Amino acid sequence: MNILKTAALSVFMTLSLGSIATVSAEEAGKASIIKETITHVEQALVEVKKSDFASAQLHLKAARASYETIPGFESGDVKKANDSVIQGQVEARKGNSETSAVELEKALKIYNSL
Repeated sequence: MNILKTAALSVFMTLSLGSIATVSAEEAGKASIIKETITHVEQALVEVKKSDFASAQLHLKAARASYETIPGFESGDVKKANDSVIQGQVEARKGNSETSAVELEKALKIYNSL
């Protein structure tokens, strides 16, 4: 009977630890993608402040592409941050560096809070 209890406990512990490890790996992957997105937005912000809109556009496109790989990207704060990136991109295309910078800073605040 003790062997059966020990075996059942071992199986339960193995399954519990396996599910925790899976969740941890997903969170680590999500954090990595968010860091990549933040890096692109920061680089775009620097370029916008220098009025180098062509280079900023490349970083903003990369930020939007990496946004789509974030798990659960269509919900909540992640979507709000991407909306600010899109608005910043629109303003950069118009040549409005100040307005674009404000939108990108707003996006950075949201991404950093995730």
